[in-house]
Amino acid sequence: MPPIKHITSRDNPFFKELLRLSESSRQRRKAGQTLLEGVHLLESLHAAGGVPDRLVVSESGLQLNEVARLADQNRGAPVIALSDRLFQEISQLETPVGILAVIPLPRRPRPPRPADFIVLLEEIQDPGNLGSILRSAAAAGAGQVYLSTDCADAWSPKTLRAGMGAHFALTIVEDADLAREAEVFPGKVVAAAGRAERTLYDANLGGRVAFIIGNEGSGISPTLLKAADEIVAIPMARGTESLNAAAAAAVCFFERVRQKAHPR
Repeated sequence: MPPIKHITSRDNPFFKELLRLSESSRQRRKAGQTLLEGVHLLESLHAAGGVPDRLVVSESGLQLNEVARLADQNRGAPVIALSDRLFQEISQLETPVGILAVIPLPRRPRPPRPADFIVLLEEIQDPGNLGSILRSAAAAGAGQVYLSTDCADAWSPKTLRAGMGAHFALTIVEDADLAREAEVFPGKVVAAAGRAERTLYDANLGGRVAFIIGNEGSGISPTLLKAADEIVAIPMARGTESLNAAAAAAVCFFERVRQKAHPR
């Protein structure tokens, strides 16, 4: 295992920087870094060829075989050990595993051309919902996900945790002009809305598809609805009004998967 620096004081500058990265999207963008916590996410980063800037472990975490293994396979990144008390302050988990990484935010330009399957997300506010949508998008084979300016931070620790590694399988474009992306997309743009004359299952999703998923409360804005080629609703039992945004997105994405597997 590489040499490990131990930190036990809250006054340590690096610990203060970790706190700022865990709490502030502005600080994450300023530093060009974010925090990735947990064994699974670090393994996903490694599988995608990513290298952390620094690896942070807790004193008790070092006693766990899986944490020690990742610390030993840190690909040259410095390893810092925090006291359990300090690590708990940084962690987003009720029961911390004892390992996290400081990773660089990806600097990806706008893709030169859209994939066959993309997702346009408008004002998704909850990091857990956003991460779950990204996870479903990756599992369903989406290539790119575009986020409006008012979406939650795609690279916050909470969103990363909910995404469960999906971030490393997608091209994620933040602060996107969704109406423009819909306009230039060379396929069918489908908006999932609570009320529509056609259902999701009436739509032909076998070709190139862009799905629009809107805000948890207010749905899709009128401007973006006008940019859609087709507006569809998910059929639900009488007396129910709507699905959680992440659940609705998953239903839409995997209906496309089903149709691709069983063409009409």
